[in-house]
Amino acid sequence: MSELLQNGLKEFGFLDKEIPSLCQKMESYIKELILFNSAYNLTNTSDHDELVTRHILDSLSAAQNIKKIAEKIGPDVKIADIGSGGGLPGIPLAAAFPQFNFFLVERMAKRCAFLENCAAILGLKNVTVWNKEAEKVPAESFDISVFRAFRPLDEKMIKTLLSLTKTGGFLAAYKAKSENIKTEMDAINKIVPEYNVEKLFVPGLEDSERNLVIVKK
Repeated sequence: MSELLQNGLKEFGFLDKEIPSLCQKMESYIKELILFNSAYNLTNTSDHDELVTRHILDSLSAAQNIKKIAEKIGPDVKIADIGSGGGLPGIPLAAAFPQFNFFLVERMAKRCAFLENCAAILGLKNVTVWNKEAEKVPAESFDISVFRAFRPLDEKMIKTLLSLTKTGGFLAAYKAKSENIKTEMDAINKIVPEYNVEKLFVPGLEDSERNLVIVKK
């Protein structure tokens, strides 16, 4: 079992009793990512340790922030990973929080097949895969919409993300540098006048600034 992964989960505040099972699930998931990466173009690396740091730990760096929001909403909270791709951050978050319902929204059918296969292998009964474009998801489907991508949040995208999030719900976007966040958010100020930025820490990525942008609808 990867020490890198174990130590990272400890630093995120996961309990000792939770870590072995979560590590096991994430190692199985990494195997699938490596196996199918070249065929499905899932991530920018197939190196085990890079996948742990840049993808699994990066996805879980916001776990406690998202858990706090989800617990405010209640037990039937619906959390979506929009444009899930290879399942990041949705699969690591679903594995960490079996008590919450996760929806992985992905437009490419072959990636959806990969996501369904991963959910089955990992025994994630709290995961539903939606083969849809984000624009075609029914309005107000989710309490929390999570988004981890390297594209800027523009007007079109923020309108789509907010439309599929319930009133009173939240959008949580994984982002990098705070100066870039300010530029992005200033450009969509008419749609999103208020937002919070919560600093994230990723073990092994100390030199890369990571933040979570939270928008309440």
